[in-house]
Amino acid sequence: MSPEIVLDVTPGAAAVPLSVLKIRDDAATEAPDHLAVEEPLEIRLGGMAFTVTMRTPGHDEDLVAGLLHAEGVIRSAESIDVIGHYRGPDGKPDAGNVINVILKADLHVARERLRRSLVSSSACGVCGKVSIEAIRTATAPLVSTATVAPALFPRIAATLAAAQPTFQRTGGLHAAALFDLEGRLLVLREDVGRHNAVDKVVGHMLRTGDFPLADCILMVSGRASFEIMQKAWSARIPVVAAVSAPSSMAVQVAQAAGMTLVGFLRGGGFNVYAGAHRVTTALLEPA
Repeated sequence: MSPEIVLDVTPGAAAVPLSVLKIRDDAATEAPDHLAVEEPLEIRLGGMAFTVTMRTPGHDEDLVAGLLHAEGVIRSAESIDVIGHYRGPDGKPDAGNVINVILKADLHVARERLRRSLVSSSACGVCGKVSIEAIRTATAPLVSTATVAPALFPRIAATLAAAQPTFQRTGGLHAAALFDLEGRLLVLREDVGRHNAVDKVVGHMLRTGDFPLADCILMVSGRASFEIMQKAWSARIPVVAAVSAPSSMAVQVAQAAGMTLVGFLRGGGFNVYAGAHRVTTALLEPA
């Protein structure tokens, strides 16, 4: 029986080194590699344990703020009184796996609302048309005059790929990035969970006061899912682009929200699954 492997993970690190056996053709060599770190984050509301989520350490405050916003618990940074890791013996923030949030609103109401949301989404996922109608009731469709030239999408995809430091070491992380309509990178976050990466991006913008995000493009490294589209809709992001394909529910959410959804963004080309009116089509028109 092989001995248990104990990884020496530095608190707060996003990657950890590991010696691996690499097989290439008929050759086997031992070589250094890196793994993406996945650890639990306990979220407390008012000091009371509430829920645990798996994530890659880093930007935990942004992750929690983005999660609370996506679930409708907060609408702006003004709703947060305190958010952060507990202090260590030396008075500095502890880079551990517990973060506490104190809201200015009624904590009991917030806890119950968040509990219902998380239970429903983890059970069957909010299911089909019922879930989309529920979101539509709580969140108005987007009204945006934003347009994006086709040539911009391959450019932001290249920027996303080049700006993933931990992915380049591990190959095991998703990324989400926010761009302005000129293609300038505003913020990028990595995580083992694509939804966490989106929460970190949205939470960062919320906490810095650059909110809502009506003149932005969200780019994700994997596929576009229902959850990603719901989070983007809540943040009022009009355009979402993904390296891979969207799911059927992602397209339905985009249509219900009046959002533009681009997928299969690779090799200089892409597909527009919803909201094609925002993608200027001069290149497609006959001369």
